[in-house]
Amino acid sequence: MDQRHEADRHDVIEVRGARENNLTGVSLDIPKRRLTVFTGVSGSGKSSLVFGTIAAESQRLINETYSTFVQSFMPSLGRPEVDALRNLSTAIVVDQERMGANARSTVGTATDAHTMLRILFSRLGTPHVGTSGAFSFNLAEGMCPDCEGLGRASQIDVDELVDRELSLSEGAIKVPGFTADSWYVQIYAQSGFVDPDAKLKDYTPQQWDDFLYKAGTKVKVGKSNLGYEGLVVKVQRLYLGKDRESLQPHIRAFVDRAVTFTECRACGGSRLNQAALSAKIDGRNIADCASMQISDLAGFVRGIDDESVRPLLATLTGTLDSLVEIGLGYLSLDRTSGSLSGGEAQRVKMVRHLGSSLTDVTYVFDEPTVGLHPHDIERMNALLLRLRDKGNTVLVVEHKPETIAIADHVVDLGPGAGTAGGRICYTGDVAGLRASDTLTGRHLDHRARLRAEPRPAAGHISITGATRHNLKDVSVDIPLGVLTVVTGVAGSGKSSLVHGSLPGRDGVVVVDQSAIKGSRRSNPATYTGLLDPIRTAFAKANKVKPALFSANSEGACPNCKGLGLVYTDLAMMAGVASVCEECEGRRFTPEVLTYTLRGKNIAEVLAMPVAEALEFFPSGNAHRILARLADVGLGYLSLGQPLSTLSGGERQRLKLAIQMADKGTVYVLDEPTTGLHLADVDKLLALLDRLVDDGNTVIVIEHHQAVMAHADWIIDLGPGAGHDGGRVVFTGTPAALVADAGTLTARHLRAYLG
Repeated sequence: MDQRHEADRHDVIEVRGARENNLTGVSLDIPKRRLTVFTGVSGSGKSSLVFGTIAAESQRLINETYSTFVQSFMPSLGRPEVDALRNLSTAIVVDQERMGANARSTVGTATDAHTMLRILFSRLGTPHVGTSGAFSFNLAEGMCPDCEGLGRASQIDVDELVDRELSLSEGAIKVPGFTADSWYVQIYAQSGFVDPDAKLKDYTPQQWDDFLYKAGTKVKVGKSNLGYEGLVVKVQRLYLGKDRESLQPHIRAFVDRAVTFTECRACGGSRLNQAALSAKIDGRNIADCASMQISDLAGFVRGIDDESVRPLLATLTGTLDSLVEIGLGYLSLDRTSGSLSGGEAQRVKMVRHLGSSLTDVTYVFDEPTVGLHPHDIERMNALLLRLRDKGNTVLVVEHKPETIAIADHVVDLGPGAGTAGGRICYTGDVAGLRASDTLTGRHLDHRARLRAEPRPAAGHISITGATRHNLKDVSVDIPLGVLTVVTGVAGSGKSSLVHGSLPGRDGVVVVDQSAIKGSRRSNPATYTGLLDPIRTAFAKANKVKPALFSANSEGACPNCKGLGLVYTDLAMMAGVASVCEECEGRRFTPEVLTYTLRGKNIAEVLAMPVAEALEFFPSGNAHRILARLADVGLGYLSLGQPLSTLSGGERQRLKLAIQMADKGTVYVLDEPTTGLHLADVDKLLALLDRLVDDGNTVIVIEHHQAVMAHADWIIDLGPGAGHDGGRVVFTGTPAALVADAGTLTARHLRAYLG
């Protein structure tokens, strides 16, 4: 009996006294080798428990098993705030972070499908050209010698790099980071190849060539021997070998101005040398296979029948089928990883783990349904269950009822967000959640209804002949003055249609989930302009100047320069951030913290969640901005929270709060329900209604059936994804869609409405 009890104890992850972020000493048991879904409103503590406590401690314990030397190259991970964690297994986090921004990383390399394809061609390709390395664009033996395996040639406009009318000393170089007194420019000035005081237009042909194109060499500057390379060579190395999305915004803007990319003429963009391209299987070379839509490639591979590679074919087919099953059949293996959306990246990583031989691993997912149509969610659920059935523990943070429904175990956090959350409201099975009187339980079967009277259009925006990506010469009218939902399976062409045709038109405001430009100093208070009225109120109450209440100005703690954290750069290792000891993370000088407004100092006000600040500032400009933040469902965000910590959905709602002032605007929103609890979706619908009722047009790319049901007009793309999509398969009211359309969207919306 005792032995069995001991075994039972090892079948659960024991969490005792978790206090990370807003968790209030949470204790619970999570069953192992089961699928557990964590629910609760945004800010309730789900991520703090799953990512910040369980996954973080597993990662930290694994890192500690490495030698001190290896650990010195790893980021330093602090122990989470928790009394005890028992029976952890290796945790693999499958999140929505964009995949490596390396121009050499593709869907094929990220899933190992390309590796298998290379082995296949090395065995069966005719003529035989060598081992699998001969088909790799990342190895010298396979890459195209002209573009070095990147598939594109870059042409640099030298006049965007330099001003020929100036000398180096006068700041002739226009490249970001190359100011006249910078180390880079000093090497050019003192290299002896050019005269730093001569205007660039007066250089001899030899000087011009040395300055721009000289290959890497050593030059003497002062007493040191330093590396020298021409300016064009250096710009190519620093900025062009990296994926565009990984560059800082100002550098990206410079690259867009200075560089035109064209397909490499030698390899036709295939990245491979002529030998690799000469080998064929059934008339296709490896580049043909990599550029095929994955669903087509799966069919091609099935047609190969050769006893000698049967096990390899089975594994490759399994990987390709999994990509199709998860709704990524419209991608191709040569698609660069950096160009995938967060949801696509998460699904590609998921397929990589499905093929893994590891079992008894803890997989942690962050909203895996993001970007998925209900049709695709069914397939995603099947993969989550497959991971579980391999003997793994699967932990999923999720809001969609379709995924909550397949859980073996549910942990509901709340009851509210921020300081009103951080407690366990329910643990148990889904039936028990339904019966519980929690916010999640009450909303699980809640359904938005169709509108009795869709609003009439007040005109149209016309899109004609759209052909971006997979769109097949699409023409469609989008009604003005109403709520239009553009829907369709992942890869059907929704984003291509909306983002390819509407931005840049008069009165169109695009509110998306992309990162907000700004540093770790930016927070909701600075971004929304809320800090100005707050500083003014503090200055007035204390008869001092407003600049004292800015952490970027006079009032900043001198030790951390107003960041609240001290960043230590450890040269070759990852930098480490620690709370500033002088101000204890409060960001201001002790003198500034003596000034108060209604009993609170500036640090205490910036630590307030929006909802609390709304009561603290009952009127005026501050109240107006805070009310908008509360309207878009961000009542739980603290005013001073760094923007770098916000999710994509939170960023979109923050941008929307700022843009909500004008009338007669056309708002384009991209999946605004991302990260929203079922109860908050109702609030979002009320907000969208208010925007429309105020005389605006709202166009939403969305998969959430509640938003579809609530729309005045639906534009459905499909019928499938990739080259099976790209057409408008329905336009009309949601009622007409449900009544007689045969599309995938119609089928799922009918089921949703019951």
